[in-house]
Amino acid sequence: MRTVIFDLDGTLADTSGDLIAAANVCFRQMGLGDVLEPGRDAGIALRGGRMMLTRGLERVGQFDADVIARYYPVLLEAYGEAIDHHTVLYPGAMDAVEALKTAGYGVGICTNKPEGLAETLLTRMGIRDAFASMIGADTLAVRKPDPEPLREAARRAGGDPALTCLIGDSDTDRKTAAAAGVPSVLVTFGPSGEDMAELAPEALLSDFAHLPETVARLIGPAR
Repeated sequence: MRTVIFDLDGTLADTSGDLIAAANVCFRQMGLGDVLEPGRDAGIALRGGRMMLTRGLERVGQFDADVIARYYPVLLEAYGEAIDHHTVLYPGAMDAVEALKTAGYGVGICTNKPEGLAETLLTRMGIRDAFASMIGADTLAVRKPDPEPLREAARRAGGDPALTCLIGDSDTDRKTAAAAGVPSVLVTFGPSGEDMAELAPEALLSDFAHLPETVARLIGPAR
């Protein structure tokens, strides 16, 4: 079976609002107030919790690796408690997923979000059952850009890892697909969309309505 594997944050859903809120819980505990701003800092948020803490502390001239290590679990706890207050699916995302499944592709998720948090978010959004596999940052001993999480997501979706493509939004996704020897499709509607062309993926995607035809071109029809 041919499979299509999706990144989560910044690809299927804009999770930046809830991520920034969790980071600001940490900054308030540090006595710094709300350092990150929704919208303005969405691109930072979608690069993960440690990056938010790093950029926030750099912004106020207080970078400290020990502080980041100490507050990262605090951030994860805060995020888990309010994981779906602001998160929204990108327009057409689930329509594209269903169209791919109807065409005969297996679909799964490969994210660098911790598995438990990813499972919680997908369940609360009511879309977990749409995906045959879900590999998080801590599901395996390695994470993206190592190719094994992508390959395992394809396997668990019932597919051949050599006959898959990765839909993502970052250089991490581009490197993951390249390491696996499969094509990547990078979305241009996220906060870092204008930078995607420079990564030279096999395809760029501005609208989920075009994804099924893009996938068929890159890895062939499912049947």
